[in-house]
Amino acid sequence: MDWDGVRVFLAVARQGSLRAAGRALGLSQPTIARRLAEFEATFGGPTLFDRLPEGAHLNAAGQRLVAAAESVEQAMLTLERRRAAVAPALTGTVRVAAGECAAGFLARCLSGATTAPLPSGITLELMQSLQPANLLRREADLALRHQPPKSGDYYVAKLGTFAVAVYRRRGEEADAWVAYTEEQSQSRMHDPARWVQRYVEETKGTVALRSPSLLMHAEAIRAGTGRGVLPCYVGDAHPVLERLTAPIPELAATYWMVVHRDLRRAPCVRAAIDWVRRAFAEQRDVIAGDA
Repeated sequence: MDWDGVRVFLAVARQGSLRAAGRALGLSQPTIARRLAEFEATFGGPTLFDRLPEGAHLNAAGQRLVAAAESVEQAMLTLERRRAAVAPALTGTVRVAAGECAAGFLARCLSGATTAPLPSGITLELMQSLQPANLLRREADLALRHQPPKSGDYYVAKLGTFAVAVYRRRGEEADAWVAYTEEQSQSRMHDPARWVQRYVEETKGTVALRSPSLLMHAEAIRAGTGRGVLPCYVGDAHPVLERLTAPIPELAATYWMVVHRDLRRAPCVRAAIDWVRRAFAEQRDVIAGDA
């Protein structure tokens, strides 16, 4: 039995379908189906999932294997992290899980905004997902989060706080708002969306555009579609935009860097950690809206 079979089994169990498991592992659905069939065959042939129109669900035989498979997973992931930590080469890809605001900031800093650039042999892969990346399973090498983890074997460092303010196109009235989706506006997890929605309701304002994307907001505001909230590092960098408010305290977004301690010693990850910390430190006034 090989590790790939265990990975596929757990991915299907967690994701609920072969297609979703393929997306999670970066594999095609036929590859997932083949490896799952091979894994099931090692247990005498009976299937471990009930294949239903809405997906694949563990049956009793499959459920009995989950705990053992997760023990194998933990051991293999520990070995993989420690192998990465002793790899000497300062080349490779470092995957960083971050929200749209922080990811955009890092993307901008790659162009030379820091005194010491990221080593040329390292590729930064910026990852976004609705759910936080699981660092234990190496869904990412490091993560930028709004809150530090409450437990776990992690290296944690506070990076900085992004200021957020209201912007519009310079010289335009732009009284309508560029807002987030109604679903985001009702979510406790999205402070900017709730702030804009509350302001629109209290002032009986109008909404010209709803969008879930920070990039779409920036483009719409820059085009004069309406006014809206943007991180100050985005809004202040556009000469056609003007800031209408001081930074809004309740929208200030603090980020923490989180890395598994096993991976912290890997040369590529160590270099990325140092570069990210340097970018936030050297651009402190920019992200605070004081530049």
